[in-house]
Amino acid sequence: MIYLDAGTTYSKLISDKNCFSNDYLSSFKNGFYYYIIPSNIIKSLNIKADFSCGHMADASENEIIALAQGAKKYGIDDDAVILDLGSRDAKWIKFKNGKFHDMDWNTSCASSTGATVEMLLKFYDINPEDLKFNEEKFSVTCGIFGMEKIMDSISSGAEPAEAVSKFVHGIAFNAWNFCKKPEKIYLSGGFCENRCLIDSLAKYCDVVSLGRFVLCTGLMSG
Repeated sequence: MIYLDAGTTYSKLISDKNCFSNDYLSSFKNGFYYYIIPSNIIKSLNIKADFSCGHMADASENEIIALAQGAKKYGIDDDAVILDLGSRDAKWIKFKNGKFHDMDWNTSCASSTGATVEMLLKFYDINPEDLKFNEEKFSVTCGIFGMEKIMDSISSGAEPAEAVSKFVHGIAFNAWNFCKKPEKIYLSGGFCENRCLIDSLAKYCDVVSLGRFVLCTGLMSG
Protein backbone atom coordinates (compact mmCIF):
# COMPACT_ATOMS: atom_id res chain seq x y z
CA MET A 1 0.00 0.00 0.00
CA ILE A 2 1.21 3.51 -0.86
CA TYR A 3 -0.09 6.69 0.78
CA LEU A 4 0.96 9.93 -0.93
CA ASP A 5 0.72 13.55 0.20
CA ALA A 6 1.90 15.30 -2.97
CA GLY A 7 2.97 18.80 -1.98
CA THR A 8 4.21 21.56 -4.23
CA THR A 9 7.88 21.35 -3.23
CA TYR A 10 8.17 18.03 -1.42
CA SER A 11 5.91 15.01 -1.37
CA LYS A 12 5.51 12.77 1.65
CA LEU A 13 4.94 9.09 1.09
CA ILE A 14 4.31 6.10 3.37
CA SER A 15 4.67 2.57 2.00
CA ASP A 16 4.57 -0.92 3.47
CA LYS A 17 7.47 -1.85 1.17
CA ASN A 18 10.91 -0.32 0.66
CA CYS A 19 10.28 0.44 -3.00
CA PHE A 20 12.05 3.80 -3.45
CA SER A 21 15.60 5.05 -3.19
CA ASN A 22 17.01 5.18 0.33
CA ASP A 23 18.18 8.69 -0.58
CA TYR A 24 14.58 9.75 0.12
CA LEU A 25 13.97 7.51 3.14
CA SER A 26 13.11 9.55 6.21
CA SER A 27 12.38 6.78 8.71
CA PHE A 28 11.07 3.26 9.23
CA LYS A 29 8.60 2.49 12.00
CA ASN A 30 5.78 0.08 12.76
CA GLY A 31 6.44 -1.80 9.53
CA PHE A 32 6.14 1.26 7.25
CA TYR A 33 8.70 3.23 5.26
CA TYR A 34 8.43 7.03 5.36
CA TYR A 35 9.80 9.00 2.40
CA ILE A 36 10.26 12.70 1.59
CA ILE A 37 10.68 13.10 -2.18
CA PRO A 38 11.08 16.30 -4.25
CA SER A 39 7.78 16.74 -6.05
CA ASN A 40 9.43 17.56 -9.37
CA ILE A 41 10.59 13.95 -9.68
CA ILE A 42 7.45 12.24 -8.39
CA LYS A 43 6.08 11.60 -11.87
CA SER A 44 9.36 10.16 -13.10
CA LEU A 45 9.15 7.52 -10.34
CA ASN A 46 5.82 6.32 -11.80
CA ILE A 47 4.21 6.20 -8.38
CA LYS A 48 0.76 4.66 -8.26
CA ALA A 49 -0.67 5.60 -4.88
CA ASP A 50 -3.54 3.70 -3.30
CA PHE A 51 -4.60 6.84 -1.42
CA SER A 52 -3.44 10.39 -2.15
CA CYS A 53 -3.98 14.08 -1.51
CA GLY A 54 -2.23 17.28 -2.51
CA HIS A 55 -1.74 19.64 -5.44
CA MET A 56 0.54 17.33 -7.42
CA ALA A 57 -1.60 14.19 -7.29
CA ASP A 58 -4.83 12.84 -8.69
CA ALA A 59 -6.20 13.19 -5.18
CA SER A 60 -8.47 10.54 -3.73
CA GLU A 61 -8.96 12.50 -0.49
CA ASN A 62 -9.47 16.14 0.50
CA GLU A 63 -6.48 17.58 2.38
CA ILE A 64 -8.58 18.94 5.25
CA ILE A 65 -10.07 15.49 5.84
CA ALA A 66 -6.61 13.89 5.67
CA LEU A 67 -5.29 16.48 8.13
CA ALA A 68 -8.15 15.87 10.57
CA GLN A 69 -7.89 12.08 10.37
CA GLY A 70 -4.11 12.19 10.70
CA ALA A 71 -4.03 14.57 13.65
CA LYS A 72 -6.41 12.33 15.57
CA LYS A 73 -3.77 9.58 15.49
CA TYR A 74 -1.19 11.78 17.24
CA GLY A 75 -2.99 11.90 20.58
CA ILE A 76 -4.11 15.51 20.36
CA ASP A 77 -6.37 17.13 22.99
CA ASP A 78 -10.14 16.94 22.62
CA ASP A 79 -10.07 20.73 22.13
CA ALA A 80 -7.28 21.29 19.61
CA VAL A 81 -6.19 23.53 16.74
CA ILE A 82 -4.04 21.87 14.07
CA LEU A 83 -2.19 24.11 11.62
CA ASP A 84 -0.65 22.69 8.44
CA LEU A 85 1.86 25.24 7.16
CA GLY A 86 3.43 24.14 3.91
CA SER A 87 5.15 25.44 0.84
CA ARG A 88 2.08 26.62 -1.04
CA ASP A 89 -0.78 27.04 1.39
CA ALA A 90 -1.84 27.18 5.02
CA LYS A 91 -4.83 25.39 6.52
CA TRP A 92 -6.11 24.74 10.00
CA ILE A 93 -8.82 22.74 11.69
CA LYS A 94 -10.29 22.97 15.18
CA PHE A 95 -11.74 20.19 17.30
CA LYS A 96 -14.11 20.85 20.18
CA ASN A 97 -14.94 18.02 22.58
CA GLY A 98 -13.20 15.69 20.16
CA LYS A 99 -15.40 16.65 17.21
CA PHE A 100 -14.71 18.81 14.16
CA HIS A 101 -15.71 22.41 14.94
CA ASP A 102 -14.10 24.92 12.54
CA MET A 103 -11.53 25.30 9.74
CA ASP A 104 -10.00 27.67 7.19
CA TRP A 105 -7.73 27.27 4.18
CA ASN A 106 -5.57 29.99 2.63
CA THR A 107 -4.37 29.22 -0.90
CA SER A 108 -4.18 32.78 -2.21
CA CYS A 109 -1.08 34.32 -0.59
CA ALA A 110 2.39 32.76 -0.60
CA SER A 111 3.58 35.21 2.07
CA SER A 112 2.04 32.86 4.65
CA THR A 113 3.84 29.77 3.42
CA GLY A 114 7.24 28.17 2.95
CA ALA A 115 7.94 28.84 -0.74
CA THR A 116 8.91 32.46 -0.06
CA VAL A 117 11.29 31.41 2.72
CA GLU A 118 12.87 28.73 0.53
CA MET A 119 13.53 31.27 -2.22
CA LEU A 120 15.02 33.75 0.25
CA LEU A 121 17.35 31.12 1.72
CA LYS A 122 18.61 30.22 -1.74
CA PHE A 123 18.94 33.83 -2.88
CA TYR A 124 20.95 34.91 0.16
CA ASP A 125 22.74 31.54 0.54
CA ILE A 126 21.51 31.09 4.12
CA ASN A 127 21.54 27.80 6.01
CA PRO A 128 18.13 27.24 7.66
CA GLU A 129 19.92 26.54 10.96
CA ASP A 130 21.27 30.10 10.88
CA LEU A 131 17.78 31.52 11.31
CA LYS A 132 17.20 32.43 14.95
CA PHE A 133 14.17 33.82 16.73
CA ASN A 134 14.15 37.62 16.68
CA GLU A 135 11.89 39.71 18.91
CA GLU A 136 11.30 42.02 15.96
CA LYS A 137 9.09 40.97 13.07
CA PHE A 138 8.35 42.22 9.58
CA SER A 139 4.76 42.60 8.48
CA VAL A 140 4.22 39.96 5.80
CA THR A 141 0.59 40.52 4.92
CA CYS A 142 2.02 40.82 1.40
CA GLY A 143 5.01 38.71 0.39
CA ILE A 144 6.31 41.36 -2.02
CA PHE A 145 6.33 44.10 0.60
CA GLY A 146 7.84 41.68 3.08
CA MET A 147 10.77 40.98 0.74
CA GLU A 148 11.16 44.71 0.20
CA LYS A 149 11.62 45.14 3.96
CA ILE A 150 14.21 42.36 3.98
CA MET A 151 16.20 44.02 1.19
CA ASP A 152 15.97 47.44 2.85
CA SER A 153 17.15 45.96 6.14
CA ILE A 154 20.13 44.24 4.52
CA SER A 155 21.00 47.42 2.63
CA SER A 156 21.08 49.21 5.98
CA GLY A 157 23.66 46.76 7.32
CA ALA A 158 21.63 43.88 8.78
CA GLU A 159 22.85 40.33 8.25
CA PRO A 160 20.67 38.41 5.74
CA ALA A 161 19.90 35.67 8.29
CA GLU A 162 18.73 38.31 10.80
CA ALA A 163 16.45 39.95 8.23
CA VAL A 164 14.94 36.65 7.08
CA SER A 165 14.41 35.64 10.72
CA LYS A 166 12.27 38.73 11.21
CA PHE A 167 10.32 37.73 8.12
CA VAL A 168 9.78 34.21 9.55
CA HIS A 169 8.59 35.80 12.81
CA GLY A 170 6.06 37.72 10.72
CA ILE A 171 4.85 34.47 9.14
CA ALA A 172 4.43 32.94 12.59
CA PHE A 173 2.44 35.93 13.80
CA ASN A 174 0.24 35.77 10.69
CA ALA A 175 -0.31 32.04 11.18
CA TRP A 176 -1.39 32.53 14.80
CA ASN A 177 -3.85 35.25 13.76
CA PHE A 178 -5.07 33.10 10.86
CA CYS A 179 -5.91 30.37 13.38
CA LYS A 180 -7.90 32.91 15.48
CA LYS A 181 -5.23 33.29 18.19
CA PRO A 182 -5.47 29.93 19.97
CA GLU A 183 -3.62 29.20 23.20
CA LYS A 184 -2.08 26.08 21.66
CA ILE A 185 -1.27 24.97 18.12
CA TYR A 186 -0.39 21.52 16.85
CA LEU A 187 1.90 22.21 13.90
CA SER A 188 2.03 20.06 10.77
CA GLY A 189 4.14 20.42 7.63
CA GLY A 190 7.65 21.41 6.54
CA PHE A 191 7.88 24.27 9.03
CA CYS A 192 8.08 21.64 11.78
CA GLU A 193 11.77 21.51 10.83
CA ASN A 194 12.23 25.29 11.04
CA ARG A 195 13.34 26.12 14.58
CA CYS A 196 13.02 29.85 13.96
CA LEU A 197 9.34 29.51 13.00
CA ILE A 198 8.55 27.30 15.98
CA ASP A 199 10.31 29.63 18.42
CA SER A 200 8.56 32.63 16.86
CA LEU A 201 5.14 30.96 17.07
CA ALA A 202 5.87 30.00 20.69
CA LYS A 203 5.92 33.72 21.55
CA TYR A 204 2.14 33.71 21.04
CA CYS A 205 0.99 30.22 22.02
CA ASP A 206 2.10 26.74 23.04
CA VAL A 207 3.41 24.77 20.05
CA VAL A 208 3.45 21.00 19.57
CA SER A 209 5.21 19.81 16.42
CA LEU A 210 3.55 16.80 14.74
CA GLY A 211 5.99 16.54 11.84
CA ARG A 212 5.58 16.26 8.09
CA PHE A 213 3.56 13.05 7.75
CA VAL A 214 0.24 14.04 9.34
CA LEU A 215 -1.72 14.07 6.07
CA CYS A 216 -0.14 10.81 4.95
CA THR A 217 -1.09 9.25 8.26
CA GLY A 218 -4.62 10.52 7.73
CA LEU A 219 -4.77 8.78 4.37
CA MET A 220 -4.11 5.49 6.14
CA SER A 221 -7.61 5.81 7.59
CA GLY A 222 -9.06 5.67 4.09
